Parts: sequence; structure tokens; C-alpha cells
Amino acid sequence: MGRNLSAVQYVAEQFSPEESEILRRYFTNLDRPVFALVNLPEVVKGALFARYSRSAKSLRRLFLDEFVGELDITGDASVDATVGMKRAEDLYDRVFLEYGDDSVAQLGGVHLACEQASNLLTKVLERGRLMSYLEQSTRYIAYDARSDGRYRYYRDPELGKVPLGLRYVGDMDRMFDTYRELLPVLVAYFTNRYPKEPADSDFVHRQAIKAKAFDALRGLLPAAALSNVGIYGTGQGYEALLLRMRAHPLPEARAYSAMMLEELRKVIPSFLKRVDLPDRGGAWSAYLETNRKAMEHVAEDLLADDTAKDDVQVRLLDWDPDGEDKVVVACLYPYSDLSESQVAARVARMSADDKLAVLRAYAGERTNRRHRPGRALERTDYRFDVLSDYGAFRDLQRHRLLTIEWQHLTPRHGYVLPEAVVEAGGGGFFEESMARSADLYAEVHAQFGPAQASYAVALAYRTRFAMQFNAREAMHMLELRSGPQGHPEYRRVVQEMHNQIRDVAGHKVLAEIMSFVDHDTYDLERLDAERRAEHRRNAR
Repeated sequence: MGRNLSAVQYVAEQFSPEESEILRRYFTNLDRPVFALVNLPEVVKGALFARYSRSAKSLRRLFLDEFVGELDITGDASVDATVGMKRAEDLYDRVFLEYGDDSVAQLGGVHLACEQASNLLTKVLERGRLMSYLEQSTRYIAYDARSDGRYRYYRDPELGKVPLGLRYVGDMDRMFDTYRELLPVLVAYFTNRYPKEPADSDFVHRQAIKAKAFDALRGLLPAAALSNVGIYGTGQGYEALLLRMRAHPLPEARAYSAMMLEELRKVIPSFLKRVDLPDRGGAWSAYLETNRKAMEHVAEDLLADDTAKDDVQVRLLDWDPDGEDKVVVACLYPYSDLSESQVAARVARMSADDKLAVLRAYAGERTNRRHRPGRALERTDYRFDVLSDYGAFRDLQRHRLLTIEWQHLTPRHGYVLPEAVVEAGGGGFFEESMARSADLYAEVHAQFGPAQASYAVALAYRTRFAMQFNAREAMHMLELRSGPQGHPEYRRVVQEMHNQIRDVAGHKVLAEIMSFVDHDTYDLERLDAERRAEHRRNAR
């Protein structure tokens, strides 16, 4: 396809006539990167998305290669997903547009595949709380191959119209070249450092080694690197997402929203009628865009003279000194007939031992991290300022119940250079690639501004984000993300959050009942997980 960025934005898949005949029954198009899944059992769609996150294949290719043979599709040849839609639409219009009952739009859902999305766009897609996501993982997918002669990164059509576009392609290719050249070096280094144990199969050891190498090198990938995202959401969730995307400063997000709306209207047209009505969705998106631009100007006027201080990776900014007492009150309240103020007055007179007994009884004997106590832990919360590499941010951002705000991705806060890359002899190549990333960012920023310039920034560069969550979400996120199989960078972030909840906030009992936060360090993070996966395969 050459280097004409403005001509073709996405790589279209090719299918044989026989494959197309099968696919047309289950996917709303066969040649675009956004499509909905129809006429399939929910369990099949869920299994497809689960497999999708760890496969280099597109969803339609994955369906053909691994799922069609397991399904009885003989009766689907004449299925049409729009049969019977007209009467349902008329009923919906009467209820929704005439009476304004938004809750109706919560009851119809769609599985939507969003392919060839940049790592900037994936964060936009995964912003909503009321949706479910699975994203292709850099831990399981190598980015060393080319598709139709091109590495997998987003080519902004606007850059293709100016001379800078050729440099963009050249620098991006060299960043991917560095990743490709260092990958076998890191695999060999880890293979030598962590010899296979006799009880492990070659496959288990090889998978753990590859995951370790992918983790060490993912920071070389630019934010323009492409990913696939599977989304499940209701009509209401998609409407909110599309309104935000239509107001977003990233042209990719706005273009993608148009493709998503077109495909969603093939499945749930009535739920999305307001999105592009000038006086409804148009007004909402304009409101969001106007506010964003106003805040950019205000922030520039008021904060431009201050210099960022990058000395602290994780800082607990805000907490309630009485948070543990309030959680004790919330624990006791459902088991009493007293008003909450009466329960609070009684808790204020309790001894520390009595309060401790309440919290420990409420938490119970947790035999694994999925045994989580109830909503009383939502009575207190914490706000953190975090500075970590963009790769770690990508993983932490997907926790939907927390409140998170992040800044533009830039090279200004430095980058994280993994020790293993240096020990394997790749430190100089890594640093050279970081310098190339920063130089390209500066050039794109000068012509196109911060949003599109972020495509050039490597995932190893650090970014700032604020996270706010209650103690119940803290228990879930900190225990999950500190697990042995986690990436070392985000494990360090959540381990420090746990330390500060205990030591800075002084919530020692709440920190104690988060008993599955893992503060140990591990070598082959994925080894135990791969062993368990093989055990399940053998048992099946």
C-alpha cells in the first residue's frame, strides 16, 4: 500500500466467497474495522471476545478458524437480523421519544468489535463505566510482524497530507524495527536466566518466557500501535460513548464514532436516534467540546508558568481520617433498627478492639480474592496522583468503577527503562528509540497540537493521572493488579497505594482486610498462570 497515508486508513480483510457466505450471517460487515456480532448465542460471543484478547487474529478470522467448526450453522443461511425490527422500533419511538424513558435503552445490548484502533483511541473507547471491554494484550501479541507490508500502527490521514507524514512513517517503522530486533535478544536472555524446570512442559516455559520478553519491550511501542477492542454495552452506554467521541479532539475518535454509529444502527437503530440530531446529540456534543476548549484556555492562562515536579510516583492526596469509623457504622447499620446517626454515636464510644472486631467480622475468612465483603467499604475513599509509564496506565485505566482523569501523553516526564533490557545489552537501542519518539512528538506537536502528537510517544514514557476510588474498589483493584502474573510496573503502583492506605491514611484495619494484596516480587510472572492453563487443558 506504500506510504500514501491519506489514501487508505485501514487494512481491509480478504475472505474467500465461501468464508464471506458464512460471515455475512453473523457480522454486520466484512471489510471495515468496526462491526457488530449478530445471530450468535451469548456464550459464543463471550467466548469469542475472551479468545480475541490473546490472539493476533482479527475477530472474523478467529471465528472462521476456531469457532465455526464447533457450531451448527446449517439453519442460519437465510437469517436476517432486521426481521421484525419495524414494529419494535415503532413501540420504542412511542415510549422513548414521546415519554423520554431513558431506562428502555438500558435493556438492549450489542457486542461490537473495534479493530485497528490506536492505543490512544482504546482509552477513549474504554472510558464508560456501564460497558464491558476486552482489549488485545501486548503481553500475548508480538508486534514484530507486518500486515500488507506495514507495521501495526495508526497512520493519521491529516499527517499524510503534509511532508511530515513521510518522516512519521519512517520514524515509526524504525521504532518497530527496534522492537523486532530486540525481541529475540530478550527471549534468549530470559531463557538463559530462567532455565526450564523439569516438571514444566516446553510449551509452558516458552509461553512464560515470551510474556516476559513482551512485557520488557512493550515500552518501545508508540501510542499509535494498533489494538483490537471487544465491547459489550447497552444502547444507553453506546449513546453516551458516541456523544463523547464526537466531541473529542482526536480526529481518529471522531472518524471512528461515525463507523460505530453506522454499525450499531444495523442492530439497535432506535436506541441511537438522538446521537446525531442537531438539537439533541449534536447539542450535547457541542456542550462537551465547548467546555473542553474553555478549560484548555483557562488552564493555559493560570498554570503555564509552573514547572512539573516528577519526584513522586504515587501520592495519596485525599482521604477521610474518620474513614474507618464510618465504615464500621456502615457495617453495623443493616443489622440494626437504629438510625445511622444513632449507630454513629454508639461507634464513637466503642473501643478500638470493638471496632476491629466489627471490621474483621464483616470481612470474614476470605479464602481467595474473589471473596469480597459488601458495600459498607464504599463509605470511605482515596484519591491518588500517579506518575507511571503509559503501559501501566493502560491497564489501571480499565477499572470502570473508579474515577480517573489523565493528562495528554507527552515525553516531558521521562521514561522507564527496564533493567532486563539493559542487562541483555539492549539499553542503548532502547534509549535511541526513546529519543526518536521525543523528537517526532515535538515535530507533530508543532504542526498538529498535543492530541495527535501523542501518537509518537512510546509507551515507556511516563504519564500523569489521578485515581479516586472507595475502599471496596481498592480491595478489588489492588488485589487483582498486585497478583504474581501482573506487569512489574503496575504492581509497584498498587503496592505503594496499599502502603499509603495503611501508613498515610492510617486505615490499618482496612489495609489488613485487603489480605490478597501481594507485596512479593517474582521472576517469570506468567509461569504459574501458564501452568494452571495447561492443567485445565489436560483435564479437559
